Amino acid sequence: MKKSLLSTILFLTCFIAFSQVKQLEKEQEPGKGNVSNLSWLEGFWTGTGFGGECEEVWMPAVDGSMIGTFRFWSEGKLVFSEFMHIVQEGETFSLKLKHFNADLSPWEEKEEWTTFRLVEVGENIVYFHGLTMKREGDEITLWLALTEGGVRTIEELKYVKKSF
Repeated sequence: MKKSLLSTILFLTCFIAFSQVKQLEKEQEPGKGNVSNLSWLEGFWTGTGFGGECEEVWMPAVDGSMIGTFRFWSEGKLVFSEFMHIVQEGETFSLKLKHFNADLSPWEEKEEWTTFRLVEVGENIVYFHGLTMKREGDEITLWLALTEGGVRTIEELKYVKKSF
């Protein structure tokens, strides 16, 4: 009985997490939206994810783009950081980012970005292909779809808004 209940709870937890992340089909057009609809994302956010501590800072939109930074550390040591850019592209927008090791050596090549295309945007929520950001009060939850060795998982990051 305990094993069955545990299996059911695990299944429901995975189902809920996977349903938080949306994907675009191969030839599907990205959703429509405007970067100005993401003002709820502005600010300094701290929290947890990837088994350590995280921070994100998002600046207000200017000229159809928002700039943000992210850093992750574990056991007091910086592991990696990101430079993020949400950019308007006609009637849609996408999130482009570059990863950096603690010594600032890049993960992506100079001309390459990790790009998340827009699926849809709503009030205090944005769905990118493989990434969801949702604000509730002074908290933001991010769900990120990761695939490693052919296995798909969802990483959840939880942030609270902080003052500088």
